[in-house]
Amino acid sequence: MFTGIIEAVGSLQKVESRSGDLRLTVNTGQLDLSDVKLGDSIATNGVCLTVVELTGQGYVADVSLETLEYSTLSGLAVGSALNLEKALTPSSRLGGHLVSGHVDGVGKIVSIEPSGRSTVYWVEAPASLARYIAHKGSVTIDGVSLTVNKVDGCRFALNIVPHTQQGTIITGYRAGTEINLEVDVLARYLERLMDPSLREESESAPSSLTAGFLAEHGFMK
Repeated sequence: MFTGIIEAVGSLQKVESRSGDLRLTVNTGQLDLSDVKLGDSIATNGVCLTVVELTGQGYVADVSLETLEYSTLSGLAVGSALNLEKALTPSSRLGGHLVSGHVDGVGKIVSIEPSGRSTVYWVEAPASLARYIAHKGSVTIDGVSLTVNKVDGCRFALNIVPHTQQGTIITGYRAGTEINLEVDVLARYLERLMDPSLREESESAPSSLTAGFLAEHGFMK
């Protein structure tokens, strides 16, 4: 898990094709790798990647066909800037929101508007993801935890303060830039829980999670 608070901006150093999927070599710039070991996870433009090699200047990670299909990683060129965040530890502050690093799809920047010292970015999401994006809800773009300020159909607005622009790759966005989107994990689980096609099955096998159980264990008064 991650927080969506970017720790450093790195760059794509090398791309290798491996039987249809990819192996990426990332230069991590100022990211501290002293506590990173093989098998650890690093969010790379919001995509949770597993470290398979440490190079001294960064790490190497494999990207599966599934990940390539649902993210922008397949279109990155050598030299592309990358938002980087190491996985949460028990002592980490949750400054953003809970981010899984499992990208749901690709959105697109449709317009950029100044707003005082901040900048408003309008993003268009795929129709299949738009239902999970709500006013004042959380969304992750290229690994950055952000608050949704406005919603208009499949489009939504994000107010980006100067600090976030300067510390991430957002400052390089232009109209038409494609970005990785991860919706709030709670929205996905709520949809599953409310799926009417599962209602008959759940009624035949009632849940033990009842109001009486919650009251008995101090969750309700």
